[in-house]
Amino acid sequence: MIDLNTASADALDGIEMLRGHGFEIVRYREERGRFTSLRQLDEVPGLSGKTDGVEAHVQVPSAEEA
Repeated sequence: MIDLNTASADALDGIEMLRGHGFEIVRYREERGRFTSLRQLDEVPGLSGKTDGVEAHVQVPSAEEA
């Protein structure tokens, strides 16, 4: 399971439904801060509506877990 808030662009690109968007995900995270929900992936350019099933590969730990 990959932590969306710490994963590199390369690690994110290794997930089929995120392939090619790793750079954009990392840039979004750097500009807006930590992800608090997987739903925020829909705000990343090019990913809206394309992340069904991503929860099997990526997680957003709570602040206490991080």
